[in-house]
Amino acid sequence: MIKKLTFLFICILVHGITMAMELRFHIIDKATSIPIEDVWVLHVNTGNIKFSDLNGQIVFGDLSTGTSTFQFSGTGYETKTISITPGESTSEIEIGLDATMITIEEIVVEGNALHKKNVIGSLDLQLRPVQNSQEILRMVPGLFIGQHAGGGKAEQIFLRGFDIDHGTDVQITVDDIPVNMVSHAHGQGYADLHFVIPELVDKVDFNKGPYLAEKGNFTTAGWVNLKMKTRLDDNIVKAEIGQFDTYRIFGGVNLLEPGASGKHRSAYVASEYNFSNGFFDTPQNFNRFNIIGKYLGEIGLKTSLQVGISHFASQWNHSGQIPNRAVESGAIGFFGSIDPTEGGNTARTNFSVQTTTPFKNGFIKNHVYWSRYDFELYSNFTFFLEDSINGDQIRQKEKRNLAGYNSTFQNSHSTAWFDGEFQAGIQLRYDFSKDNELSQTLNRSETRHQLQFGNIREANLAFYFAEQMNLSRKWTIEPGLRLEKFINTYSDHLNPGEIARASSMNVYPKLSLFYQAEKNLQWYLKLGKGFHSNDTRVVVQQNGKMIAPAAYGGDLGLIWKPGRSVVIQTALWQLWMDQEFVYVGDAGVVEPSGKTGRLGLDLSARYQLTRNWFADLDLNFARPRALHNSTEPYIPLAPVITSVGGLNYQNAKGISASLRYRYMGDRPANETNEVIATGYTVFDLQCTYRKGAVTLGTQINNLFNTRWKETQFNTLSRLQHEDQGVEEIHFTPGSPFFMRLSISFAL
Repeated sequence: MIKKLTFLFICILVHGITMAMELRFHIIDKATSIPIEDVWVLHVNTGNIKFSDLNGQIVFGDLSTGTSTFQFSGTGYETKTISITPGESTSEIEIGLDATMITIEEIVVEGNALHKKNVIGSLDLQLRPVQNSQEILRMVPGLFIGQHAGGGKAEQIFLRGFDIDHGTDVQITVDDIPVNMVSHAHGQGYADLHFVIPELVDKVDFNKGPYLAEKGNFTTAGWVNLKMKTRLDDNIVKAEIGQFDTYRIFGGVNLLEPGASGKHRSAYVASEYNFSNGFFDTPQNFNRFNIIGKYLGEIGLKTSLQVGISHFASQWNHSGQIPNRAVESGAIGFFGSIDPTEGGNTARTNFSVQTTTPFKNGFIKNHVYWSRYDFELYSNFTFFLEDSINGDQIRQKEKRNLAGYNSTFQNSHSTAWFDGEFQAGIQLRYDFSKDNELSQTLNRSETRHQLQFGNIREANLAFYFAEQMNLSRKWTIEPGLRLEKFINTYSDHLNPGEIARASSMNVYPKLSLFYQAEKNLQWYLKLGKGFHSNDTRVVVQQNGKMIAPAAYGGDLGLIWKPGRSVVIQTALWQLWMDQEFVYVGDAGVVEPSGKTGRLGLDLSARYQLTRNWFADLDLNFARPRALHNSTEPYIPLAPVITSVGGLNYQNAKGISASLRYRYMGDRPANETNEVIATGYTVFDLQCTYRKGAVTLGTQINNLFNTRWKETQFNTLSRLQHEDQGVEEIHFTPGSPFFMRLSISFAL
């Protein structure tokens, strides 16, 4: 028995028993020569299906000496069929695919990649092009966002029965660069995506739950990775104008022509500038500037190189959250403010280098990144509750350097018992947040009292591995394991010489099981252990040991194509949290929330009505509960019912349109459900027309001018004329009817 296990282990780590007859494909976009990931390839003779990796590569082994027929298809590409008679030695054949209009018929509910990257994501992105940075996260079914600081602050996030605040329980990355900021001045996991230029987003990969070994910190409710384009579709200049003094200009240029100076090379630079006064009574004076450059090339014959650099800067004023009673009494309007001096500024610079080296049955990827981040935010949530004369304005501020390294090894192999894919990796992240501050201020100019002021250092080292075993045509199993090490240090400037430290190491097992019931129906069961991430200032107080409360999740679901033009994905899920120690950055306090449990159902459906018309629907139900307190079991602001859907139209003549709705149901605003955060339904419309090099577009938010509350909080506050505080709903109003027009030129 020991000999058999030893033999199996060696097979997995190396490449197992390889077969003499094999074919290697390198799949590229025919127009740009850039590799295409996630193209499905069917070996017609055997019915075996595989997906291309990030280098556009696929290897088929154990082929007969006769003729083999292969079918290639990817979302947004024409299907291509070829027949090949392999030689005695390994061959590599380049396959170029032509881009075409998307059809649901191209989607395949088979293969080994469906559980890692949600099949819905690539379909939605091509049918609903992202028009602004806020729309990016809305590509994830069931994920809602809410802005409550004038447009410059990171959005509040809701997913799977979580009020995620600004990112505590969903991991967000851009080209694998972390977006979530650990131990942030405003709150743990703060995820600001405003440094992303929407026209440059190529793919939105996502999934839900703590089930992938390669995903670590913040991956409780799920994860999202935005992949940016390696080449622009065209050189472009774009201008936008909208209501409320809204202006935007965007431009991008390819620095290399397709195939110039050798294949598979590209480089571009792109930039945008935004300005808006917003729909609030107090002008927002919102400014944002982005610039990004990216290079894709080759080192030697095989290794690909990607280099990216970007800079983002933003500043704004905002009206903040306002109390119901001030609006109902007529003291302020629905779009008014109590403290018009709120606002902030932020900046981020990113630099990354990634190399990918393919070998016979896999690849090694190495990624190094660095970010410089500055943040300053002025807020007033309680008005005059603590100080009846000067008010309760606070400043949250930090300067941060973030650096990291990721290494991934992936190898496809065959053994005597199964075909498999082995993946292992190392991830290292180091954050140094300098002068992390929470202070009481006046008019954004006077510092009255520093509540917290210090340096935060947080190091996170992780090792992971997973083995995907294709036991038969129907059964696939993937066990995985992740080891997570944290080292946290806090140097308190208010108590010089006081340095607090904490560290921990934990192991997180994962297991996924897939059953291919029939060609167009795949069942899956996913189980995994993760953890609720916490702020360094919290964990160093826990007797020198980091408290990382465990999270246990399970999904039972299916992906089904009941017809050629319909795809459905649904899952019944549950998640338990041992404990949540939450650092509330607005107050500088720690709030333990106890054990929690969430049970829910997700349903997504996509239907192609005709060649040009598409319909989509997402329904999400959740039952979030606190398990430690039967008299106050509700979790404030956790979503219960959400839904998104719409109609999308596109044709070959350059016309596309989308009519969409967003629905957030009523939800508890406090632990007893006596205070309700009122739900809303909002419709948006988008139309574009392209003729030659010119594209005209219009986007309307809140088509029917619904009056709605985008974010809501049950807060104790005091207005200046009041004798005592009042606890009630405070809200930020959602956008009224808001039209923007755009024109772009392909150069």
